[in-house]
Amino acid sequence: MSSQFALNDVEVALSPQERFDEYLQSRGKRITQQRRVLVEHVFSRHEHFDADELMDALSKSTAKQAGGAQVSRATVYRGLEELVEAGLLRKMSLDGRAVYEHDYGYPQHDHLYCQQCQKLIEFQSQELTQLREEVAKEHNFRVTGHRLIVTGVCQSCATNRHRRLSPVDLI
Repeated sequence: MSSQFALNDVEVALSPQERFDEYLQSRGKRITQQRRVLVEHVFSRHEHFDADELMDALSKSTAKQAGGAQVSRATVYRGLEELVEAGLLRKMSLDGRAVYEHDYGYPQHDHLYCQQCQKLIEFQSQELTQLREEVAKEHNFRVTGHRLIVTGVCQSCATNRHRRLSPVDLI
């Protein structure tokens, strides 16, 4: 991706785990080992995921760790909603499924979404932000954020779709 549209870093005072612990304490909820494992796993990498993908990844990672805390399906679903409420994750609906991404410590950005392979490409555009501000100013509107998802077909899917069949493909 061109560096013109690359995402910038955002500095935060607390780690995602510390921020989630604060959120739980403010709601009178317990900080359990399952919740800790969930947050640690979600924030150990940056990727878009749905609940089923997270449960698969968690079951594989906890199976490798002897004595690792198993995270139940209910805890995953409840934990994802709590992470959204705490401002740590953002939830998007794509083709009828809930997809999550990091929100805390991550800059405002938008997405290109391939409708064939479901790939999400993140980008940031100063021109888009300027346009948003100009339109908001014209309408005396106070912007608190925005979400743009451009749908289409990625280059890889478009190339595969238009590739001519070779004799090997016919076997």
